Amino acid sequence: MTLLAALAQDTRLAIYRLLVQQGPAGMSVGQISEALGVVGATLSFHLKELSHAGLVLSRQEGRFIYYAANYAEMNALLGFLTENCCRGEPCEPASSSISCDGTCR
Repeated sequence: MTLLAALAQDTRLAIYRLLVQQGPAGMSVGQISEALGVVGATLSFHLKELSHAGLVLSRQEGRFIYYAANYAEMNALLGFLTENCCRGEPCEPASSSISCDGTCR
């Protein structure tokens, strides 16, 4: 699965976790670089991999590119990972809702 392969690398996982925490507004490339201490070319490579996997969305505002977590794809991945838990028997997650839209409650 492409999504899991994209998250299997430490830097990409750190980028993704940071973007999930930022919510739907996301962060500019410069902000991500500063927060994680990842240089431009390396960051660009990892953002491209996350984008190709569908885990992040990008938008351009003026001369800045912003990236945000793709919460729909994240929720689909969570559903896939928990689909066959409890040996195929229906089970309830620890919380009442396992979906996330990027807003904290």
